[in-house]
Amino acid sequence: MNYSKELEVAKQAAKQAASIIRDYAGRTSFDVKLKGKNDLVTDADVNSEKKIIEVIQQAFPDDYILAEESQKRSSIPEERIWIIDPIDGTTNFAHAFPVYCVSIALWENRQPKVGLVYEVANDELFTATEGEGAFLNGEGIHISQNNDPTSSLIGTGFPYNNLNLVDNYLKLFKRMMEKTHGVRRPGSAAWDLCNVACGRFEGFYEYGLSAWDVAAGVLIIKEAGGVITDWKGEGEWLFGQRIIAGNKSVHAFLLNEIQQCFEQDELKG
Repeated sequence: MNYSKELEVAKQAAKQAASIIRDYAGRTSFDVKLKGKNDLVTDADVNSEKKIIEVIQQAFPDDYILAEESQKRSSIPEERIWIIDPIDGTTNFAHAFPVYCVSIALWENRQPKVGLVYEVANDELFTATEGEGAFLNGEGIHISQNNDPTSSLIGTGFPYNNLNLVDNYLKLFKRMMEKTHGVRRPGSAAWDLCNVACGRFEGFYEYGLSAWDVAAGVLIIKEAGGVITDWKGEGEWLFGQRIIAGNKSVHAFLLNEIQQCFEQDELKG
């Protein structure tokens, strides 16, 4: 099936949402609330999500929607479902740190078909449709061909509400510092995944993520030639809260390092 119309609608929705986000970014103040410990939501999140849903529903009124701020689900249907994060990196946005993304994905038959991540502050539009490759601002992208972990740059994120695994996570972080060129934590999982897709990072790992954080970026990585699994090396990463991504060699390295640092019952969400 050709998903070009769906991708164009996703682009329209992302651009309109980005206009709302930029408007809020230019203000001296806006409303910031706590959904939970260290879990922020702003007026920009709420209003950009409304706009994304409006644009999608006008084009595809029968499709399901899963969105961070308004429409929650713990699983996805076989039918078409749009998975939306209006601002991935809300804490960054609230502090004017310039890495925050609109993330929009279309899944069908429980598989990603369209993925879009728009990094608003730097105007980077990452897109992919199933079987058609991955792109950054219209130019084809591919994962890094560097297969040596010792010269690799790794992306990660730190959990903000589930701190149960932090002690072992910090042990893993130390191993990454010792065994790679370095570790970066920009604060937006969607953008981290895209950095793997375009070869800036050789790999990425994190836990405590939600479906809307990863639903678009994983297709972009797959279409760029990368590998995605959960921490057990399996496929439960959409709702499983644990993810590893990278080229084949660095993914295998990260999987081994993670399994060295965590008990078996900690590898699955």
